Amino acid sequence: MDEIPVYLFTGFMDSGKTTLILDTLMGEQFNDGSKTLVIACEDGENEYDEEKLKKYKVSVEYLSDISVMNTEHFKELNRRHLPDRVFIEYNGTWEMAPLIEMEEPEGWIIIQTLTTVDAATFQMYLSNMRSMMLEQFFMSDVVIFNRCVDDTPKSSFRTTVKAKNRKAQVVFEREFGVTDPDDDIGLPYDMTKDELDITDADYGIWFLDVMENYKNYEGKTVSFLGCVYNPPGRFKGGDIFVPGRFAMTCCVEDIQFIGLKCKYKKAGELPHKSWVNVKAKIKTEFAFEYKGKGPVLYATEVTPAEKPDDELVYFN
Repeated sequence: MDEIPVYLFTGFMDSGKTTLILDTLMGEQFNDGSKTLVIACEDGENEYDEEKLKKYKVSVEYLSDISVMNTEHFKELNRRHLPDRVFIEYNGTWEMAPLIEMEEPEGWIIIQTLTTVDAATFQMYLSNMRSMMLEQFFMSDVVIFNRCVDDTPKSSFRTTVKAKNRKAQVVFEREFGVTDPDDDIGLPYDMTKDELDITDADYGIWFLDVMENYKNYEGKTVSFLGCVYNPPGRFKGGDIFVPGRFAMTCCVEDIQFIGLKCKYKKAGELPHKSWVNVKAKIKTEFAFEYKGKGPVLYATEVTPAEKPDDELVYFN
C-alpha cells in the first residue's frame, strides 16, 4: 500500500493552526490536485469553507471528542475519503498520548509536526498550562511564534523550546505571516579559539549551542565547572559520567539538569552530585542518550571543586 503522509498541527485554540493549514493547502506545493483530508479536532476563530475547499479536492471531518481518537475511526475516515495526504488539526487541550500511542491506519505516516504559538499569550499559557504547552514542543519539528511585535522576547521563547526539544526549528512571524528575524543569541565566547573557557554565566547559552550546532565544536577543548551526575549502577564500565548544571529557563518550575555525556577513565570514582572542574575535548558521536548524534566530551582533566554560591545557571 502506498504511504499516506500525515501532517500534524498542534497548538492552543486561536494560535493560528487553521490559518496555517489553509495557507499551506493553497500554496503551490500542495495545490497539485491530490486529495487531502483535514481532521479538525476543535472549532477555532477561523472556519473551513468546505464548498471552496472542494475545488482543491480537500475534505474536512470534525472530531470533537477525544474518545473517537482511535484506529477504527481513522480507518473509517480513510475508507470514506481515500486521501493522498492527511492534515490533523489537534486540540491543544488534549493530551498527546492518545494520538502518539494509537496505531495509525495502514500507510499513514506522520512526517511532520508543526506547532503554532500566539506570542502575545505564550507566557500566560506557560505559567498556567505549562505541561500541555511543553508536551507539544517535545514532538514538534517546527514551532511558529506568530503575532510577534518589537518587544517580543524571542531569545527567551527560543530558549524555552530548545531546552525541551533541541532539534525543533523555531520561527517568528509578525502579522499577516511576515517572517521576523530570529535575532540569534550572540555567543559570549570566541569561537575562533581552539580552547573555550565557559563561565557560569555562559553555561546555559553554551549548552544550547553545542547541542544544536555540535559540528561547530568538533575538536575544540572546553573547560567548565560542573555537578557530577553519576548515580550508582547508572553507567556500565565506570568510564562515563555526565557533568552539568541545574538550569532555570524562566521560573522555579522550569529547573532541570542539563549536561553532556563525558568519557573519563576514572569516572567510576567520582561521587554523585560532587562538584568538579572539567577540561575535555569535544567529539561528534552517536549517543543513545541523545537519540542520535551529538557532542560527547573526552575529559583530559577532572579535578574536585567547591560548590558555587549559586548552583543554578540561566539562559538569559
